[in-house]
Amino acid sequence: MLVDFHTHTTASDGTFTPQQLVDEMQKKTIEYFSITDHDTIDGVKAIKHIPHGVQFITGVEISAEFPKTLHILGYGFDPDNQELNDSLDELQAFRKNRNAQMIEKMKEIGFEITMDELIREAGSDLVGRPHFANLFLNKGYCKSYQEAFDKYLKKGAPLYMNKKRLAPDKAIELIHKAGGIAVMAHPYQTKLEGEALKGLVEQLVSCGLDGIEVYYSQHTLEQVDDYQKIALKYNLMATAGSDFHGSNKPDIPLGMYLSDTDIAEFISFVQEKARDEHG
Repeated sequence: MLVDFHTHTTASDGTFTPQQLVDEMQKKTIEYFSITDHDTIDGVKAIKHIPHGVQFITGVEISAEFPKTLHILGYGFDPDNQELNDSLDELQAFRKNRNAQMIEKMKEIGFEITMDELIREAGSDLVGRPHFANLFLNKGYCKSYQEAFDKYLKKGAPLYMNKKRLAPDKAIELIHKAGGIAVMAHPYQTKLEGEALKGLVEQLVSCGLDGIEVYYSQHTLEQVDDYQKIALKYNLMATAGSDFHGSNKPDIPLGMYLSDTDIAEFISFVQEKARDEHG
């Protein structure tokens, strides 16, 4: 079957609007999907229509505190949950303040960029580093999108500024309180392997972690095998997602082909949520 439970829209750093992404899912005959924007569920709330034959589950990708990269995906939660909305609003408010500070830092190196330009580039006031990178390219400050990140925007580069993150246990708790399940996104991005990765997973399981993103567009076959074993060892649901961003990550296509058994438990959860919603 064709699924995708890890995608981004213009609500964060993707280039498709939420409804455009839904329409693209239908075109590609993707059966099950989620929108998992960074630290926001505005994209989920913006969807007006889900076509027949496509099954949708609410999603979010929350940035967690960690020395490298640790993201927690939430699925099947109530998008109107007040505590979840308040916490995500705080993260977005911090991001907006960070962006204003980045603009000031840019002036010091001769980059003239305004917040209005960034908002136009993003299509909303949810501005992230990909929108800065696109403007750098458009204004001739860089020769490529990748150069913008490598030279100025990646961690440790002159214009990088850290964003606010939630403690991992807090992210998991928030998702649970909203009625959802919590899944560890793209484990390879933690830069941990073997026993060190198992130690982190064990710690997250003690906080209530429900699943791990075993199938991911950038995972090697060896990594998939390792993560399958971890899922089995800790009784975690296996999930799958491409991390589609549209033209911001053109090398990542939408959708992942899997057998029915690869993520059977998670698909059952998605179907159960759909039954609950439709009575």
